[in-house]
Amino acid sequence: MSLFPTLALAAQEAGTSKESVFLISLKEFLPILLLLVVIVFVFARQPKLAMDHLKPDLIKRRVMNWVPLGAIYAFLYMARYNLTVSKKEFSQFGLMDNADFGIIFGIGTLVYGLSFLLNGPLTDRYGGRLTILISAAGVIIANVLMGVVAWEVVRSNGEIGALGNVVNEFAKPIFSGFVWFRGLFGIEHNVSATSKLMPALCVLYAINMYFQSFGAVAIVKVNSPWFHVKERGVFGAIFGILISLGLYFAYDWNGLLLKIWEHQVHLVFFVPAAILCVSFVVGHKLIRNSPKDAGLEDFDTGDATSGEKGPTNPPHKVFLMMARNPIIVAVAAIEFCTGFVRQAIMQWGPSFMKATHVGSYLEPHWGMLLCLAGILGGMFAGIISDRFFESRRGPVAAILYGGMIACACVMYFVLGNAAVMWLCLIASLCVIGVHGMLSGTATQDFGGSKNAGIAVGIIDGCVYLGSSLMAFWYGARLPREAAAADWHNWSDWPLWMIPPAVIGFVLCVLIRKAIPKGKAAH
Repeated sequence: MSLFPTLALAAQEAGTSKESVFLISLKEFLPILLLLVVIVFVFARQPKLAMDHLKPDLIKRRVMNWVPLGAIYAFLYMARYNLTVSKKEFSQFGLMDNADFGIIFGIGTLVYGLSFLLNGPLTDRYGGRLTILISAAGVIIANVLMGVVAWEVVRSNGEIGALGNVVNEFAKPIFSGFVWFRGLFGIEHNVSATSKLMPALCVLYAINMYFQSFGAVAIVKVNSPWFHVKERGVFGAIFGILISLGLYFAYDWNGLLLKIWEHQVHLVFFVPAAILCVSFVVGHKLIRNSPKDAGLEDFDTGDATSGEKGPTNPPHKVFLMMARNPIIVAVAAIEFCTGFVRQAIMQWGPSFMKATHVGSYLEPHWGMLLCLAGILGGMFAGIISDRFFESRRGPVAAILYGGMIACACVMYFVLGNAAVMWLCLIASLCVIGVHGMLSGTATQDFGGSKNAGIAVGIIDGCVYLGSSLMAFWYGARLPREAAAADWHNWSDWPLWMIPPAVIGFVLCVLIRKAIPKGKAAH
């Protein structure tokens, strides 16, 4: 938070606000802080689990482990969805519209989704500590490069600079191949003629997303040996909270930068990179892969690889094992649907408000509201799963998917009313709760601690394959330029959330009784 006094001084000097940015930011962050305090209180009041491993030394060291790990993960989000925040600024230079954004984001999420084939096995082999640090380092470099390209555009008032031209030349053959591939499916290349920076942004954002893909895999891999299966509903809640904080940083902190320094779009890439540098140093010092690595005793986690001795199976055997596990396959399919619905809300909600001005009074607070909704969703899912469904993840995911279906259906009928954005927030509560339960928790349960990297890679990869399909589909179908200002032209937006939400709901019901079974006695 030490960044804010400097920002406040800059704002006052620029005369952009009568009220200090520090106070504005404090007002935005205060509801989140109060909600986190309430959540800590609620979790503290929950009945304690009678488990031998829950000793004060382990609990204390576990907190020291996941706080810096969680900070890196949250700030990765700030360096991931900064593209969404920067879209409007790039569009003012004639360099990005809805179709352009759909392609850039779609290629990035496709790269993310396929990266699990490599990054899952790497994380299982080298451990989550190393791979989360690799993730942070790669994202820092990618964001610095995007920042330099954006700075060149700002400095020359919309012209492509030296680095942008170099990356463009490198990217053109790749981008041409992508256009040809789309043509095989009858999808027209409807990118605006002014999108001179499209190839460079596609490649640099894809590099960013490759390194981003280590994040969820690494955080679950690290935490698997630290949490018993009966505690992992709580971890799922923590996972959802981290996602929510990351969204707050991405939308509101990045948005704050653009309010202080108007049109200085490069700052939304440079500042997250700088924050990640600090997080990298702290994480390097404190994060450890297991209790044993931190000088404590390991314990039986009670998951699918509980009681297994000896070396880890080769990746191809683990992939085959996962592919033959009907629960893993079902969870992967559910999370594909989650990825579609989640990003349909988060990526296009701000665009809808900016274009149509429907519910636009929520836009300045969108990150905070998403954060509050996500925290509540994660907490609800975690407590309900562990306390009422005996650590089964399917029933609570089915309840939340039912909420998504209801929200999407009602959104279609109230599209021109500000209520549509409040329904978006309720749907976000549901979708983040599901994501925390399945990607953050079920992957550990059914993949097991030894195979957590590949399990999370498969599941989280499917999330972003769903996101990629969403981006390409919506980018081709949603209105562009002047047509986007009429909310009637956005009817496809909520309509196409309904089929994946229904499929996800049905699959959640089918796995409602699933619990992990390891070789050791639980």
